[in-house]
Amino acid sequence: MIQNRTLLNVADNTGAKALQCVQILRGTRHRYATIGDIIVGVVKKAEPRKIVKKHEVVRAVVVRQKKEYAREDGTYVRFDDNACVILEAKTKEPKGGRIFGPLPREIKEKGFDKIAALAPEIV
Repeated sequence: MIQNRTLLNVADNTGAKALQCVQILRGTRHRYATIGDIIVGVVKKAEPRKIVKKHEVVRAVVVRQKKEYAREDGTYVRFDDNACVILEAKTKEPKGGRIFGPLPREIKEKGFDKIAALAPEIV
């Protein structure tokens, strides 16, 4: 459950390390974002001389969340951190070339095939 002002780790190699959620792009009256939802965020920590700079406003997709996530088969999945992957401006393509850490299979089901292909492990 990601809401406004939530800090997320960035799970790609764009140079950003921490991102703060400022808007959930899921329609009106949606307070929380879950796995596979697109958010708008501000980069709070970034490495120097990389693609993404500090204070930059970017779109990202939530790929991990601490709150347990119920699957259709009745099982639950939860991760150790809240993490996201930064996207290109209006497309669903990742901005970076590598993804770090495990990703749930719901990412591929929600249409992020390129991110799922770059992931080292699908849970």
